Amino acid sequence: MTPFTLSNTQARRVFLHRHLLTETPAGPAHGAALLDLITQLGFVQLDSINTVARAHDLILFARKPRYRPKNLKNLYERDRALFEHWTHDAAVIPSAFYPYWHLRRERDAARLRDRWSEWRRDGFEAKFQPVLDRIREQGPCCSGDVGQDEKRGSGGWWDWHPSKTALEYLWRSGALQVVKREGFQKYYDLTERVLDARTIGNAPDVEETIDWCCREALSRLGFATHGELAAFWDHVSPAEAKAWCAQAFATGRIMQVNVTGVDGVARTAFAWPNLPDDPALHHEPTSRLRVLSPFDPALRDRKRAERLFGFAYRIEIFVPEPKRTYGYYVFPLMEGDQIVGRVDMKAHRADDVLRVRAVWPERKVRWGKGRQAAFETELDRVTKVAGVSQIAFEDGWLRTAL
Repeated sequence: MTPFTLSNTQARRVFLHRHLLTETPAGPAHGAALLDLITQLGFVQLDSINTVARAHDLILFARKPRYRPKNLKNLYERDRALFEHWTHDAAVIPSAFYPYWHLRRERDAARLRDRWSEWRRDGFEAKFQPVLDRIREQGPCCSGDVGQDEKRGSGGWWDWHPSKTALEYLWRSGALQVVKREGFQKYYDLTERVLDARTIGNAPDVEETIDWCCREALSRLGFATHGELAAFWDHVSPAEAKAWCAQAFATGRIMQVNVTGVDGVARTAFAWPNLPDDPALHHEPTSRLRVLSPFDPALRDRKRAERLFGFAYRIEIFVPEPKRTYGYYVFPLMEGDQIVGRVDMKAHRADDVLRVRAVWPERKVRWGKGRQAAFETELDRVTKVAGVSQIAFEDGWLRTAL
């Protein structure tokens, strides 16, 4: 049987629909509505860079313009509807998913003990009990509250003092939970004080976890290779995801599809059998221009983004004239199902201004008056989450395509 083929336009539409970028951004962005948004995405990556706004805030704002950072803080720190752990990076995740992180915590415990014994300062394992005792007796703490007599290095992740390393290890392996962040610094508490016993003890076995990870990843991607399924949560190995795909395909749970890239080449992936009837195939995405975070889940897999959208996101952009490296935080601009440009901008909060340094339209994209008006309208919305009220364009801000 010939596999079902998605045209490039259909593939983009399905992919953007799964990442909640199809509709015009609208609706409430707090409480249950915000939790539903994060649940549909699966998780939201956390990042400390605050050039315009933090990555997690921009990710949520791009889908819900009413969103403000305090909404996530309330959901996470007050309501305990989210927990923090790792996927491909640190992320906030719906608390309902906590049992499926048991495998990740077990694997992190083994992997990090060996790795950190080599990379971190000696003696972090000896700090486990003192750290736990301190938190049990005095409540949540941050890394600055422990290891007062320990040598501190440069402050980078590679140079933690032993008690800081112990905090991170106990969090990653499950004894502690991150319960809040202040100035992006993590505060840790005992897991037994944060989560109920049923949640902590309700851990599925390895086979069930692999099945959940692959099923839930496929539902959120629309179509994927086994490697993309493994990378989504970053819990299971590519070999485990490959075995899951083989078994699910053999039993008819999933089907093979050909996904056409922007280059016209069709590549094989897997999808649920109802994909040919998916309404997203025929639903044209909103034409509203919006600013995306470089860490947006739709762009996180750079290779996939390049295949689907022809968009090669580079962390740094070097422009010979004038000689300057822009970046490392350059924001993609999405309109419909296309990336139409990228913007280098920064919120100068002391001056109450969002300063646009440069915009590079993508090749074959005309930057006319209509698009400029749409861009300025979007920038006006972005000021709300950036914490400024004015917009300024530097001289020569409109550049040629990269």
